[in-house]
Amino acid sequence: MAMTHGAQGGGKRRRRGRRTGGAINEINMTPFIDVVLVLLIVFMVAAPMMTVGVPLDLPQSKAGPLNSDVKPITLSIRRTGEVHLGEVELSDSAIVPQLMQAAKNGTEDRVFVRGDKRVDYGRVAQVMAIVTGGGFKKVALVTEPDN
Repeated sequence: MAMTHGAQGGGKRRRRGRRTGGAINEINMTPFIDVVLVLLIVFMVAAPMMTVGVPLDLPQSKAGPLNSDVKPITLSIRRTGEVHLGEVELSDSAIVPQLMQAAKNGTEDRVFVRGDKRVDYGRVAQVMAIVTGGGFKKVALVTEPDN
């Protein structure tokens, strides 16, 4: 007498679908995606506020933006003629040593000079002469785009 397997019932029937007593081996990605989207929104809102420097009223220009992958060193010249590196005020004699200290590639780093539009043009030229006299050749003026 031969017995055929499965044709005659008598055995346990297998249920389709998930088992009810075991652990679920899937990761729920929804909370992770929610957290990532919230962080993205927070950083998008906070990024414009993270510009370090002295508040200035920059002149407007039709010049296009410079394409640079490396973050430049930024000098700011206030309306009163004070020079700042970041938020630290510098004397004229301290400009080049502080730039050398901040430069990662020595004098090959790009230096941006932000001058208030009400500052004397001679003062801006004087600061640029100090910077270029210190060996920095990639010096540029920063303006706001003309609307």
